[in-house]
Amino acid sequence: MSRRYVVTGRGGQVAQSLVERVERHSGIRVIPLARPDLDLADIGTIEKALVEARPELIISAAAYTAVDQAESDAAKTFVINSAAINEIGRVASKLNVPVIHLSTDYVFDGNKTSPYQESDPVAPLCVYGRSKLEGERCLIASGADYVILRTAWVYSPFNKNFLRTMLHLAESRDELNVVADQYGNPTSALYIADAIFTVAGNLLSSRDRRLRGMFHLAGSGETSWAGFASEIFRISAEMGGPSAIVHPIPTAQYPTPARRPTNSRLDCSKLERFHGVRLPDWKIATATTVQRLLAGGALRKEAGMETAF
Repeated sequence: MSRRYVVTGRGGQVAQSLVERVERHSGIRVIPLARPDLDLADIGTIEKALVEARPELIISAAAYTAVDQAESDAAKTFVINSAAINEIGRVASKLNVPVIHLSTDYVFDGNKTSPYQESDPVAPLCVYGRSKLEGERCLIASGADYVILRTAWVYSPFNKNFLRTMLHLAESRDELNVVADQYGNPTSALYIADAIFTVAGNLLSSRDRRLRGMFHLAGSGETSWAGFASEIFRISAEMGGPSAIVHPIPTAQYPTPARRPTNSRLDCSKLERFHGVRLPDWKIATATTVQRLLAGGALRKEAGMETAF
């Protein structure tokens, strides 16, 4: 009989990646739950949906990820990203099943000059970051058996993300201004899914407390948004796809409602040490995604600027 992994959300990048990647893992069934059955904005739907799904493990992948919109929609953001996570933790504890929860680099202020470790002080700069931090704290306090995976700069062949947006913009523009003074680890949602399957297996097979708690999960290597865009266009140009000249600009020249951390780099050595997970270099993963989009014609589907998971 297959193990039942219940995932919150159905259309998000990580949820779709989990559904695709589960084919590589025998004995596992991924069960996505989404509105109206499970609506994180309606706390009353959560327990019934989770109980009826009979999970052996819960993957908390859904979130309010419209980072700039959250600045003017704080109440809903906190319901989805913190109150709902508190309820998921409570129900998981009641059902005695573990939870793997996705969080974000935006819990940090970006002032550190080296990659962030799990033990570093948190100081989010925006509503989205504060809501995700509160969600972490709610899950920790819920009594659930949990792993929190903080990730960053998520992209995939699916939905709205930076990589797809750059390729779309290059179809109609020869030059683009891209922020060059924010640094992080571009992270493929497909590799996030692979990592989640590994972590889930470890949780279900061992009671070792070192496998629980807070971990960072991001692509290996680092770059700026401008560097990321330049690599996307280099790969695309090699395949005869759209490309553009990237003009690096400071954050001050691209103001947004939400403040972002200048340094989003995450130290993922703890995850490798305890779970044996290390994601590939971001350039390798980027190339795989660009090649897939161009070869399969998936680029023609809707894309936008949102870059969270």
